Amino acid sequence: MTDIASPAWPPLTVLWQDEHYVVIHKPSGWLVHRTGLDAHETRIVLQHLRDQLGRPVYPVHRLDKGTSGVLLMALSSDAARAMAQAFEGHLVDKHYIAMVRGWPAPAWDVDHPLKPDDAPADAPAQSAQTQFKRLATLQLDVPVDRYPTTRVALVEARPLTGRRHQIRRHLKHVAHPIIGDATHGKGPHNRWWAERLGLQRLWLHAEGLTFTHPFTQHRIEIASDWLSESLNPDWVGLWRSHDWQA
Repeated sequence: MTDIASPAWPPLTVLWQDEHYVVIHKPSGWLVHRTGLDAHETRIVLQHLRDQLGRPVYPVHRLDKGTSGVLLMALSSDAARAMAQAFEGHLVDKHYIAMVRGWPAPAWDVDHPLKPDDAPADAPAQSAQTQFKRLATLQLDVPVDRYPTTRVALVEARPLTGRRHQIRRHLKHVAHPIIGDATHGKGPHNRWWAERLGLQRLWLHAEGLTFTHPFTQHRIEIASDWLSESLNPDWVGLWRSHDWQA
């Protein structure tokens, strides 16, 4: 089994760091921390970043394994608690980029309560709101599934609450699931795009994170530009290889 500290994995890109926090770019395919559901995965941010920095790190929010982009970690338990309170108080702004099936409206909001994935059937749903904006559209004259052409769009998502899989589930709710989403998406479309691009991934990217620093009160803005050749070659290839219409 490959050791997570092995040089087989290159260093994670640090986007910003101070004495309390570190923000990295998480590649698609990496877990934030170990889980029994994916016990054989060795690309673990928590262990790899700890070894890279030579000090403990503490997760304060999560990104799904398939999601790439901005990930914030604390460098002490006190810093983790302070930032967790900021997330719980909706004091952290996040925005994402996604490729979705179909052509949604230019802008729309989803206010649709969600139950936790592992909640019992009688558990109440929790409030969940996301703002969406369409960035570009693409149509290919290729039939997939029951559709005569293939239509996809790039959208920006701004979650106002932090429910698990919120963006993925809200996009499924409005019938525009994310391409590559094996749980909430459409298999024929996922397989067609994976074959076309030679790449199987969830097309969801955490592009930006903005927060007021709990200790300095400075406003911090961090980005992993989705069209950065060094950070996001998958997205750059997707954009350049097709005739997207803004």
